[in-house]
Amino acid sequence: MACFQYIVAALCFAVVLEGSLSKAQLTPTFYDGTCPNVTAIIRQVLVNASFSDPRIGASLIRLHFHDCFVQGCDASILLDDPVNGEKEAIPNNNSARGYEVIDAMKAALESACPNTVSCADILAIASEQSVSTLAGGPSWAVPVGRRDGFTANRTLANSNLPGFNNTLDRLKDRFSNVGLNTSIDLVALSGAHTFGRAQCLTFTSRLYNFTGVGDTDPTLNATYLEELRQICPQGGNSSVLTDLDPTTPDGFDNNYFTNLQVNRGLLRSDQNLFSTEGADTIEIVNRFSSNQTAFFESFVESMIRMGNISPLTGTEGEIRSNCRAVNSATIRSNSDAALVSSI
Repeated sequence: MACFQYIVAALCFAVVLEGSLSKAQLTPTFYDGTCPNVTAIIRQVLVNASFSDPRIGASLIRLHFHDCFVQGCDASILLDDPVNGEKEAIPNNNSARGYEVIDAMKAALESACPNTVSCADILAIASEQSVSTLAGGPSWAVPVGRRDGFTANRTLANSNLPGFNNTLDRLKDRFSNVGLNTSIDLVALSGAHTFGRAQCLTFTSRLYNFTGVGDTDPTLNATYLEELRQICPQGGNSSVLTDLDPTTPDGFDNNYFTNLQVNRGLLRSDQNLFSTEGADTIEIVNRFSSNQTAFFESFVESMIRMGNISPLTGTEGEIRSNCRAVNSATIRSNSDAALVSSI
């Protein structure tokens, strides 16, 4: 019954967005006539992948986040581009993952519904399925109808993606830059860190050298500090993984917020939501910690809002046949246009 309520709320919220926040005509029914099994196909690939990779769900939702924060939700993060590719941007390099699973989803969809489902929509649907099917979180009707962009932007990825050491003001700036709310959207979407893993390199400064003088982060729970030092010894392997949520690491719930209340947020950026004096985010953390339903409802609304950041629709962009590259016909068309403009 609860899941049904989230789906109805998502449908209503999507309609509101179509008339206000987004120029796009995204709708959960976009593929009903052209690829009615799109969600089931994506779900099957995702579930199969999760058997050998239990953190794939968290990895895929992160791809969707990092895609939308850079020139909108256009699947630019998936492009292989040695010069401008976002995969090699500092926040993504040797960190963002799951590309092969997206490739498998795209291949299955091309077999069932050729030239129909965009890579940008695959990211959006896979994110919802990662939360609801794999992690037991809320389910919602995903507004779709996005098309894929032609270019990546490494410079923008380096400057606009939220970072694990960001202050609260810096996080708010990143969210404001893409038109998201700097309180409720920020806290709700940060709640995606209720599942998944992080590398030691993302938080070891909090353990050993917080301000550059060999100190520790004073907002870090003392017991948790010692636990993390055992996992990530000073001078050790910086790529070792640990749980973002030490309480329920693979479940999607509100324990992330309870952790923040007792100074057990793994990343500095997470703990700053609660430990920044006078911040308007503190009340939201407290509310979500005591009311999981409130968190789920806000998370669904914020995910839909994020998915509506500058999507390409209609005749804009294209439907890539390979998520890693623009279509060859597009390359020829762009080259011809450039030639004409230079004559």
